[in-house]
Amino acid sequence: MAITPTFSARPRVLVVGGGYVGLYTALNLQKKIAKSGGIVTLVDPLPYMTYQPFLPEVAGGNIEARHAVVSYRRHLKQTELIQGSVTSIDHVNRTAVIAPVDGATPFELPYHDVVMAAGAVTRTFPIKGLAESGIGLKTIEEAVALRNQVLSLIEQASTESDAETRKRHLTFVVVGGGFAGIETIAELEDMARAAVKLNDRIDQSELRFVLVEAMGRIMPEVTEKQALWVVEHLRSRGVEVLLNTSLDNAEEKNLKLINLPDKTVAQQFDADTLIWTAGVMANPMVRSTDFPLEPRGRVSTNVNLQITGEFGVIDNAWAAGDVAAVPDVTGGLPDGTCVPNAQHALRQAKRLANNLWASRFNKPLKGYKHKNLGAVAGFGEWKGVAKIMGIQLKGAPAWIAHRGYHGLAMPTVERKFRVITDWVVSFFAGRDLAQLEFLDNPRNAFVSAATPAAKPAAKPADAPAAAAPVEKKEEAVASK
Repeated sequence: MAITPTFSARPRVLVVGGGYVGLYTALNLQKKIAKSGGIVTLVDPLPYMTYQPFLPEVAGGNIEARHAVVSYRRHLKQTELIQGSVTSIDHVNRTAVIAPVDGATPFELPYHDVVMAAGAVTRTFPIKGLAESGIGLKTIEEAVALRNQVLSLIEQASTESDAETRKRHLTFVVVGGGFAGIETIAELEDMARAAVKLNDRIDQSELRFVLVEAMGRIMPEVTEKQALWVVEHLRSRGVEVLLNTSLDNAEEKNLKLINLPDKTVAQQFDADTLIWTAGVMANPMVRSTDFPLEPRGRVSTNVNLQITGEFGVIDNAWAAGDVAAVPDVTGGLPDGTCVPNAQHALRQAKRLANNLWASRFNKPLKGYKHKNLGAVAGFGEWKGVAKIMGIQLKGAPAWIAHRGYHGLAMPTVERKFRVITDWVVSFFAGRDLAQLEFLDNPRNAFVSAATPAAKPAAKPADAPAAAAPVEKKEEAVASK
């Protein structure tokens, strides 16, 4: 007999999505709401929050994958957790439809307050072959797969006799010259060269790294002078940096790059590794709600992080992070909203939690205001770039600032300890270069062992011609 799951009947604060906003909103509200007789419910397809700034280091083998995520069960003990996706919201009637991650029948869940924290997803374009040939770097699973793929291809290439196949194995392409793309190609290049040092069947000159960026410069978060230095730095490491260039086709892993704006062919070559980091967009699930959206597809909010519509504030509806168009009173994007980054998401979550709690008692709400402190990026061991409160850094000082900032920003003390321990171990033992094979089908070995071996084919009957040599031998003996 099927068991119907039961959920709390207490007044609910429904948090749609985990991530920075979902995790910190729940952390800051769960005890207060529980003491007042309500409950915080967090719905997310994953059982953990991913600290995305660490994904390049996970892919590069400097951080253990599990240490870059935060378990909801462990840290949200007073929060009702549902592993699934919110597929629609009817705020007029205060209900949400939830589809369990295991494919069970969707169900309705009532709520008192709702917090839209669904974050962003990878933004792609209709490029032929991209879905079949490419991989993103937005999830921990992608980071692990990418690390294993790069190391496996290097190993395969070392025993490959066909020159073209070998070249394809050792060509690694990243599309997108923002922070994610630059950090990704730099970490992978660092890791790949370390792996080749251990394999005398491959020469460093055979490795090919290509960065493709459609704009005329990279990393808009840093100064133009720093961006030029980063390009020079990458090129000094053998990375091909192609600006004003776009990916036009990726069918059958044959990449066609075109110049912009004239769209003439720039290069065409084969590559087994195509990494897409060319931006994000608000989670499209917001289109299945009755909340107003702005032109970028984000939920409209005011400075208090309340969702707003044509007639003003929508009661009991809140939003923050990448899925929300939060006004930035200090500058921000050209449209006057906050840049979608971790700095804003973390601080917005805390302000949202405080305002939601204050609204219960009709207390004044405080507007969100945070001046961007700058940006830090790591390019592999002892390499990086940073702009912190106007101070420009590069090389080892920037790399130290990068690790210092993100080490402190990693949620929860327990996870901070694990990540810092990883760094200490890597400092003395070097980055981990062991790839894990067959993660996509771990049962292969067992299935092979448990499958009875095929019976050997019956031996063919002796052909009459086989006796001829014997007869000749007998004749020879007789003649003697």
